[in-house]
Amino acid sequence: MTREYRYLQLEAWLLQGIKEGRWRPGERLPSIRSLCREHAVAKATVQHALQRLEAKGLVEARPKAGHFVSLQAPAVQQPLSRARIEAPRPVTVSDLLLDIMRRSAAFDLLPDGQAGDLPPGIVALNRSIGRSLRRQRGDDYQYYDDPAGDSGLRQQLALHLSRRGWRVGPDRLCITSGCQHALFLALMACCKPGDVVAVESPGFYGVLQLIEQFDLQVVEVPASSATGMDIDALEEVLRRWQVRACVVSPAFATPGGALMPDSAKRRLLALADQHDLAVIEDDIYADTAFGPVPDPLKALDTDDRVILCSSFSKCLSRDLRLGWISGARWHARILHLKLVTQLASSRFLQQGVAEFMADGSFTSHLRRLRNELRERRDQLVSLLHAWPGDVRVSAPQGGLAVWVELPEAVDSLAVYPRALQAGVVITPGPLFSVSGQFKNCLRISFAHPWDKARATALKLLPELLQQR
Repeated sequence: MTREYRYLQLEAWLLQGIKEGRWRPGERLPSIRSLCREHAVAKATVQHALQRLEAKGLVEARPKAGHFVSLQAPAVQQPLSRARIEAPRPVTVSDLLLDIMRRSAAFDLLPDGQAGDLPPGIVALNRSIGRSLRRQRGDDYQYYDDPAGDSGLRQQLALHLSRRGWRVGPDRLCITSGCQHALFLALMACCKPGDVVAVESPGFYGVLQLIEQFDLQVVEVPASSATGMDIDALEEVLRRWQVRACVVSPAFATPGGALMPDSAKRRLLALADQHDLAVIEDDIYADTAFGPVPDPLKALDTDDRVILCSSFSKCLSRDLRLGWISGARWHARILHLKLVTQLASSRFLQQGVAEFMADGSFTSHLRRLRNELRERRDQLVSLLHAWPGDVRVSAPQGGLAVWVELPEAVDSLAVYPRALQAGVVITPGPLFSVSGQFKNCLRISFAHPWDKARATALKLLPELLQQR
C-alpha cells in the first residue's frame, strides 16, 4: 500500500486490536509518539487514523491523557431490557431495600472495606464549615433559619445553575434536607392520594418509596440505559390513563446513567403542556458529568410546570444532607410544606457550603471528582467485560453506576443472600421496578475506588450468579 494510505493500515490495526480485546473498553491506547515509532509513520498519519476511529465512536480523546477505547465500542453490548407498560398500581417497596440501606451499601458492594483518605475537596469543605461555626456570635444559636434557606447559599446555587443554562433568582430556590426531601415536597405539593404518577422503569427506588407513602399509584414508563425515558411510551401512557405527575431524571439517571437528548426533553414538555402534567426533575447526578454538564430540563420550561430537585449528596457528600428545590407554580406551597416538615435548616452548615462554592473550591472539587469517576467507570466496565457469558453493560457519561444485564436464567434476588455470605452486597434489578421486572439485572456503582478488595469482591460475583 502506498504511503498516503498508511493511516488506513494503522486504523485497521487499531480496530482489530479493539475487537480482539487487546485494548478493552475504557483502556488507554498507545501514545501517538509510541505509535509513530512502532509503525514508522508520521505524527499526522497517527492523528488521522485516531480521528477516523473517533468519528466512528470507537475511540475518545481526553485532554492531557491520550486516547481511550470508547465504552460504545463493539466489545461492550448495551443492555436490552425494556419494561412492560402495565396499568397503574399501588406501590409496595421491598424490605430488601431497607437491608441494603442498613448496610450502607447503596453505592458500595463492599461497605466494610478499608476507608480511604479524605479527598482534598472534602477537607476544604470541612474547613469552610468550621470557619462558619467559629463566626457565630452572641445568641445566633437561638434563632431559626429562613424557611427558604440561607440567602448566601441560594445565591451561589443560582450562579451555579446559570452556568448550566438556566437563569434563576435566589427567591425561586428553597433549601431542603437532601434531594429525597425535595422530591417529597414536590410530590406532596402537586399530588393527592390516589393520583397516578409516571416514573422511569427501571428507575429510582427512592421515588417508589415516596409514592408508596403518599398512597399514590404508579405507572412505569420504559426507559433506555442510554437515552432515558421512552417518550413514545409516555405518550401512549398519557393516552390511556390520567396521569398527574411525571418524575424523570434527564441527566445520568440511576440505575444506568442515561442522558436524555434535548429533542426528547422538548417532546416531554410538549406532552406535559398538552396533558397538564407536573414534571418533577431529579437533577441530582448532573454535576458528575464526565464531559459538558447538560442543561437542566427546567431550562426549557416556558410554562412553569417543571419542579427541579437536587442536592450535594452525589457530587460532594452524602452526609451533608443539603438539597434544593425550585417549585415552579407550586413554589409558595412548597415553602409552606418545608416549614411544616423540616421547619428550618442549619444556618452554619449552609453558610459553610456557600463559602466553599464562592471561593472556587466546589468547582475544583468537581473537576477532580469527574476525572476520578470516569477512571473508576472505565475500570468497572473493564472488569465486567471479563465476566463469562452474555453480559451487557451500560456506558454512562456521568452518574455513579452502571446497569448490568445478565442471562435471563439469572435471578439477582436469589443471589442476594449468597452474596451476603461471601461478604458482598449487591443491588438487585427488581428494586428499580414495582412489577417484578429486571430479575436478571444488577446496578453496580463506581462511586468508590476499585482497590484490591473491591475488585476481588466483584470477581466473586460471576460464580455466585451461576449457582442454582
